[in-house]
Amino acid sequence: MSQRDTLVHLFAGGCGGTVGAILTCPLEVVKTRLQSSSITLCISEVHLSTVNGASVSRVAPPGPLHCLRLILEKEGPRSLFRGLGPNLIGVAPSRAIYFAAYSSSKERLNCVFEPDSTQVHMTSAGIAGFTAITATNPIWLIKTRLQLDARKRGERRMNAFECVRRVYQTDGLRGFYRGMSASYAGISETVIHFVIYESIKRRLLEAKAATHMDGAEDTAKDASDFVGMMLAAATSKTCATSIAYPHEVIRTRLREEGTKYRSFFQSLSLVIREESYRALYRGLTTHLVRQIPNTAIMMCTYEFVVYLLDG
Repeated sequence: MSQRDTLVHLFAGGCGGTVGAILTCPLEVVKTRLQSSSITLCISEVHLSTVNGASVSRVAPPGPLHCLRLILEKEGPRSLFRGLGPNLIGVAPSRAIYFAAYSSSKERLNCVFEPDSTQVHMTSAGIAGFTAITATNPIWLIKTRLQLDARKRGERRMNAFECVRRVYQTDGLRGFYRGMSASYAGISETVIHFVIYESIKRRLLEAKAATHMDGAEDTAKDASDFVGMMLAAATSKTCATSIAYPHEVIRTRLREEGTKYRSFFQSLSLVIREESYRALYRGLTTHLVRQIPNTAIMMCTYEFVVYLLDG
């Protein structure tokens, strides 16, 4: 892969991630609140809280709409965009690094395995996920802390710089890498997503090629091609997220401030013991509602920018 091709994939990945992050930020905030262990519930005008380790009778977690209403009532609309700054700072380099690593790995592995085979897509996605997670985990930790910083209207909110200082004073440099083990576990989601996406994309291209009876290769893309890619991305992400979602909950718990969660497996065991298996899927509906359009927008933007720059 030439240097220009690498830069094309870097730029396209950054564009796709940024557009998706801005449009779906409110859903990201609601999802993070639902995943948290300290979410405050308001049921029948009585405030109940799932306090860490407290002997509180289990209450069904609030739904996405209930959580959204609580945020709007107590904190105001601006709270729905908490963490957007770190998200934008992180999503562009994260997606740029990911797509560049994925494209580069895929090109090299095509010379080792059968070209565009499942093995190539799985290995490329794994390498790309590991690279992006290692490089950008501190940014995502700050984003999560800001999204969990629930304050009433009028109260001064913690900004990103204060959050960075607070993490460093409390845990040192290691504190910025909390939750990374859960992110590594989440590479399985990325692998499943890209294997399914590439498979659907290949079938769509084969179906399009079959419609050209003259046998000439048609490299031009129209609106239907990008709609097909959006549907492929939405389908693949739905399957991958539904299978690998528990790592998202564990990662949020590990990134909470002053948490009792220390490692991936310890946290997994603790959540199951204290809150049952259902807690591992808390916020899944909101996550899917956010991730499906976000992934569709991101992948379509990525493919479109690559097409424009390579055209």
